[in-house]
Amino acid sequence: MEEDIYKTILKGNEPVLFKDRNSKFYGYAIPVKTEEQVQEAIQNLKQEHHKARHWCYAYQLGKTYKHWRANDDGEPSNSAGMPIYGQLQSFEVTNCLVVVVRYFGGTKLGVGGLINAYRTGAQMALEACTIVTKTINIDYEVSCEYADLNKVMRVIKERNLNVTNQVMEMRCAITISVREKEAETIHTVFDGIYGVKIKELED
Repeated sequence: MEEDIYKTILKGNEPVLFKDRNSKFYGYAIPVKTEEQVQEAIQNLKQEHHKARHWCYAYQLGKTYKHWRANDDGEPSNSAGMPIYGQLQSFEVTNCLVVVVRYFGGTKLGVGGLINAYRTGAQMALEACTIVTKTINIDYEVSCEYADLNKVMRVIKERNLNVTNQVMEMRCAITISVREKEAETIHTVFDGIYGVKIKELED
């Protein structure tokens, strides 16, 4: 994958069901951006499936895929959370939580059976989602006096830049979103125009 793109899901899936020896595994893939959203989604599923035995999950956050966690929720170590996380890696998605809810069917599946069930539940959930590829962008505010606005707009037009916000007053402020690999070039262009200021906005 290119360095300045990432994959994610736009919306969650309808629950998918995998069965093995009377145990039921319901798989959910949910778009999330923060750990607070992760915890909220898990609590919602615990309320919805309050008679289930386990709510195992894994998530990956951030456009650079750096932040992740896997939880076995009482199943044998590495038999649930890591197989789920493995599917997040396989599908190359981030800002995504996958939860597999288990209703125990009375027969123990063994570690191998659990790994297969949780991996399959996660895979089915992600397959039921639309996965999109997005670019990692940097937002800048370009500001200038009204008299210098034409210079700014010419660069925006020539380079086909994406304007996300603009305030036109005595001093004009235009917010642009630039793909990461082009950001340094664009910053240098605006920085070199007399009377124009450019600053990076915090994410």
